[in-house]
Amino acid sequence: MPIMGDLAQHFLLAFSALFSIVNPIGGALIFAQVAAGRTPAQRRELAERIGVYAAFVMIGALWIGVYVLNFFGVTLDALRIAGGLVVAANGWQLLSAPEQHAERKLSEADEAREAPPDVAFFPLTMPLTTGPGTISVAIALGANRPTADAAFFAYATGVTLAAAALAAMIFVCYRSADRIVSLLGGTRAQVVQRLSAFLLLCIGAQITISGVTDALRHAGFTPH
Repeated sequence: MPIMGDLAQHFLLAFSALFSIVNPIGGALIFAQVAAGRTPAQRRELAERIGVYAAFVMIGALWIGVYVLNFFGVTLDALRIAGGLVVAANGWQLLSAPEQHAERKLSEADEAREAPPDVAFFPLTMPLTTGPGTISVAIALGANRPTADAAFFAYATGVTLAAAALAAMIFVCYRSADRIVSLLGGTRAQVVQRLSAFLLLCIGAQITISGVTDALRHAGFTPH
């Protein structure tokens, strides 16, 4: 059925875009350090709450973010360009200086250890798991929603399932953080982060190109 093909396409696009910037495997490495002093039951509960909060953040940005932008008079083209640049810059930073990025994440993790016991939302969900880059990508995805009923149903179902699936993956990766650390080790973890960073850079470039193309079209140009 065509609608199922469209649904799968929207799901894969949204999941790959969000997965690249969230990077639940890399986040699990940080989570393992933050939750090192907690019991297994406490780590599982913390991972579950982070997964739920991350789902709310991503789905909320997908469906409400565009209306917030309209309230402040920000166009969708400007969002795509700015969001794409943010994502690409983040990907380039990970590629060119992964050690500095890791040090910054570890610094935030140290702050989480010193914070009050309830750290599930801040800083573990925001900004360690679903930060500004994730929100920008989710809003950019939400801005591309179609208007036709059948196409909108496929889009809405696909992107919502993608956000929910990624939130479930965050929970699974964080719950299994100790196993991921022991399996990957330092070298393999760096390889995964580099591959994710390159894909993130490509996604950011594609979002920016789409934003520039739409902005030129709305200005009266017809780029080919």
